Parts: sequence; C-alpha cells; structure tokens
Amino acid sequence: MNANYLTNSGYSSHIIFISGGTKSGKSEFAEHLAKDTKNLSYVALSEKNTDDKKWQEKINLHRKRRPKDWNLIETTDLLNTLSKQDDPLLIDSIGGFVMENIDRNNKEWLTKVDSLISLLKKRKSVTFIVGEQVGWSLVSEYKIGNTYIERIGELQKKITKISKDNWLAINGRAIKIDEISLEIPT
Repeated sequence: MNANYLTNSGYSSHIIFISGGTKSGKSEFAEHLAKDTKNLSYVALSEKNTDDKKWQEKINLHRKRRPKDWNLIETTDLLNTLSKQDDPLLIDSIGGFVMENIDRNNKEWLTKVDSLISLLKKRKSVTFIVGEQVGWSLVSEYKIGNTYIERIGELQKKITKISKDNWLAINGRAIKIDEISLEIPT
C-alpha cells in the first residue's frame, strides 16, 4: 500500500486508523503508510515535558524517523488543529485527546467526542490516526486510569466506524482488521 492508493481512493474523507499497544509498532506503521503523502503535517498530541528525560528520548526517536519535509504541529488542542488544517495529517496519538479532556464530566466529554468525529468526517484530505489499545491486561486501581481506558475504548470504536482502513499493530506486525473481522452490532 502506498500514498497514491490512499489519496486517490475516491472517498471524500479518508481516515486510516492504526491502533496497538505500547511498543507494538503502531507509530512506525502509520509513518510507513504516510511516507509518500505530500504536504503532510505530523500532529504530535502531547504537552511538552522537558523535565522528563525518558519522554524526551521517545520524542527524539520519533523525530529522527520522520521525513524532513513533514510539517510538525505540537499541540494538545486537536479540535482547533482539525478546524484549521486542510492538508493531510498524521495524528499521533489520539490518547493525547483523551488526556486533554480527562477531567471533563461525561456530558462535556461526549460533546468533545461529537465535535471530533464531525471534524474528522468533514476532512477532504487523508488523515492517519494512531491510537492506543489499552485494557488488555491490568485494570487500573485509580479512577483516572479507568476513565482513560473506558473513554479511549469508546472513542476508538467511533473512529473505527468512520475509517476507510483500520489496522492493528501487534508485536511489530500489522493486521488489516477490516478484512478479517465483523462489526459488533450495537
């Protein structure tokens, strides 16, 4: 698969969703899929934390992998970014959106999710979204951890429903889940 296939698909909105666990290869695979996409902006959804050495090492590793011609947008405000950007995007990762809104009550959270899904559906350019698969192992003993797990799970179900292509990265391999799965009726 290459960027020509992705951008010339005939869809008015084209979302490619790549999810996986920690160190699964999800970001590398998204970057691979996006590598030939022209005018791409890489949206790094996280706060700058220069005091966290491990986090900075991870950020630097991501920077080294990215092509030099990709525009970098470092933000925690995904909705604002989506409303202003028309060119192709690679959003890494959707968990940053969840964390930015973790303290919102359920009604406010659902409003943010509806806004996000609406903005994604309206996009005319290809949008690669990286997401974290969580909740496959230990359950958090903290309320905030469980809120994160529940919210990201529900959000990623919604993103999957509007995505043209859905991939699962696991153990350094990518599986196109659309081809081997059935949607669970709700």
